[in-house]
Amino acid sequence: MIYLDNAATTWPKPRGTAAAIAEVLSSRGANPGRGSYRMAELSSEIVYNCRRRAAEFFGAKAPENVIFTPSCTHSINYVLKGVLSPGDHVIISDMEHNAVTRPVTRLARRGVQFSVARVHEGDPQATVAEFRRCMRVNTKLIFCTHASNVFGIKLPVEEIGQLACRNGILFGIDCAQSAGTAPLDLGRLKADFLCMPAHKGLYGMMGLGMLIINCDRLPETVIEGGTGSLSGVNEQPGFLPDRFESGTLNVPAIAALGVGLDFIGTVGRQRLEEHEMSLIARAYDAIAAMPGCRLYTSRPQPEFHVPLLSFNIDGIPSDEAAARLGERDIAVRAGLHCAGEAHRAMGTQSGGTIRICPSVFTSAAEIDGFLQAVQDIAGEAARRQN
Repeated sequence: MIYLDNAATTWPKPRGTAAAIAEVLSSRGANPGRGSYRMAELSSEIVYNCRRRAAEFFGAKAPENVIFTPSCTHSINYVLKGVLSPGDHVIISDMEHNAVTRPVTRLARRGVQFSVARVHEGDPQATVAEFRRCMRVNTKLIFCTHASNVFGIKLPVEEIGQLACRNGILFGIDCAQSAGTAPLDLGRLKADFLCMPAHKGLYGMMGLGMLIINCDRLPETVIEGGTGSLSGVNEQPGFLPDRFESGTLNVPAIAALGVGLDFIGTVGRQRLEEHEMSLIARAYDAIAAMPGCRLYTSRPQPEFHVPLLSFNIDGIPSDEAAARLGERDIAVRAGLHCAGEAHRAMGTQSGGTIRICPSVFTSAAEIDGFLQAVQDIAGEAARRQN
């Protein structure tokens, strides 16, 4: 299989991932933080070691500022619903995933106001100006994606963070398509919250996310329950990470994430980005030269894009084109990609797009095999139309 659906979840996983999961299930499967016997201590060590590595990777203040959640979507909901109250105003972008737009839409029915800032591809100043234009006296939070999951367009999060900081506004980032590939250092970013999944660019498992908190203004809790700490009181603990980690943690997935973080550290984040960007540029150039194929962004550059690409083939709906590629054992994604706002901004809402995203394990030969298949399918469509 030529697997190019890495924007949905990376596959394959690094060597050692399956072994780490198996070790948890076979010999470290006790509930972390709930027992004083050896197996429970070993389980707690897995959790703490991964928390520490994630804090170092993203420049968090301390390991306890790294919160493990069931998914990036949960992390985003914890921030939006924990920070915003009726009468507050939040700014999002027109490139957002439904993980942002749907909670905001729900909050709007409860009295929260929101504005949508237009993103200008390749023009950070114009994008920041759009966020500035949306600001109001009651703006409490700016929350935006770091990179579009449909078009790969990066937002200038450093500059947006500076804007928020100067105006006393909290700032949160959806890092679903950038964590692990693009530089994300809280020592430089003026971000209060980073939300991310484990199973994409961090090469971990599905069913795990992280919320990294970089401020003292903690959100209200959305979920309360057992934490293994302060068990004699009915109030949720106020300290991190327990405040946001109710229930039993997904230790197998945390062990897998630890392997993923170590893998990225060994390969080197910059080297990984360079490899993937070279492949996506190779694909862009070839598709741009193919009659009957349509692209929607400028040529991907690391400053303005992540290694992800959307396109369409004239005369073939995106889902049909993806199915034809699937018949050739090439895995891509088609449709609206859970991001209707982004498609409306780019004019592709009627049929969506075909999306590809390589990983560190993707080869140039696989990209070329994919491109040959696209050329064949586009040629067949052109002959039918004629």
